[in-house]
Amino acid sequence: MSINKFNILKSKHHKNRNISLILGALFFSVGIFDFYLSNFFNTNITSFLPRILNFFTPLIFAVIGLHLIRIEFSGIKILDSLNKNINTSNFNAALSVSIILLIMFALPPLLNWFIFDANIAGDTKEACTGGGACWVYIKVWFNRFMYGMYPNSEQWRINVTFIAVLLFMAVGFFAPSRLRNYLSFYYTILLPIISFILIYYIISGGSFGLLWVETGAWGGLSLTFMVSFFSLIFCFPLGMMLALGRRSSLPVVKYSSLSFIEFWRGVPLITVLFMSAVMFPMFLPEGTYIDKLIRVVVAITLFEAAYTAEVIRGGLQALPRGQYDAAKSLGMGYWKMHIFVILPQALKLVIPGIANTFLALIKDTPLIFVVGLLEVVGMLNLAKTNPEWLGFSMEGYVFAGIIFWIICFSMSKYSQNLELKYKTDR
Repeated sequence: MSINKFNILKSKHHKNRNISLILGALFFSVGIFDFYLSNFFNTNITSFLPRILNFFTPLIFAVIGLHLIRIEFSGIKILDSLNKNINTSNFNAALSVSIILLIMFALPPLLNWFIFDANIAGDTKEACTGGGACWVYIKVWFNRFMYGMYPNSEQWRINVTFIAVLLFMAVGFFAPSRLRNYLSFYYTILLPIISFILIYYIISGGSFGLLWVETGAWGGLSLTFMVSFFSLIFCFPLGMMLALGRRSSLPVVKYSSLSFIEFWRGVPLITVLFMSAVMFPMFLPEGTYIDKLIRVVVAITLFEAAYTAEVIRGGLQALPRGQYDAAKSLGMGYWKMHIFVILPQALKLVIPGIANTFLALIKDTPLIFVVGLLEVVGMLNLAKTNPEWLGFSMEGYVFAGIIFWIICFSMSKYSQNLELKYKTDR
């Protein structure tokens, strides 16, 4: 007999329903308690059963408990929400219980390593005497993880530049309504130029009495932000033009765009970076030099623009033909129709896809280590080979993982807010 047919005490009668809830809570609690005792106190309350059976008794007890409390429209808000989200069937109940037990099993040792047994105080490797994480390693190397090999006395220049760029990025939030039509031009043309000038004259230096710092010394999280920032700004408009070009009725434009997209989508990013840093300079005229960082940004931009183009093309194809016909009936030309009618609707549809492409771009930036640029993960790889700090790579990678998670989660939440802001009923 299936457990779904096991309906003892599961009656619509109020009294029997309460008994079912009490028994369900009891069975679930026994399952959780049995798992807790077995894993943390080496005590098995079902040890009289065969080993292969008592291993699964916590799961069995908990699933039976969830089965008994699975009551449709019980009138109890919390219980109805529980049944609707994680207890819709016995299979879902088993999955939910398995996840709960896995968290119970993994969380205590993780917290011990991460917090309770971790070492924070001190400035040397000898300070890490516990069995937990050595956050002293992160503290000692923190400046390098943030700024790379940039001179300590000049790191204020990076901070000033980043603050200035953030202020210029915030201009759009305070612009008067009469100027909002020009924000697209500002963010795609003026902001990159302003940012480049700030980075060139402040971070690079060499002017206004500032010490010149070559790009080979740049690194850490600041370099990750710079590469991501310029790649994101440039790949979006380029991808949009490629998407329009691939749908063009002109054969030259269409097949040129198609060839570009398929070429860049067909090669790995690490190969593109290697070619930009090693092979590309060989084809330049003698005496011509393009900085390695600029070549890397261009390579990532071209690579990601191909993926962005396909995402935007999906939005363009999702629009009904009537939108194009309606715009043409109003006498709109090609560019006016796409700028004011087609693209606003298409981009709104593909916000999740664009956000996903941008997240992938940010997470791909560690690949620039193959050309000798040490962003945050590259600095971690350098730090873990230091003879004085051998054996602490785990802490470094956890630190980098947290940083990337914060960045990507923030972008994901922002994209969700954009979806809600521009959501329209169809």
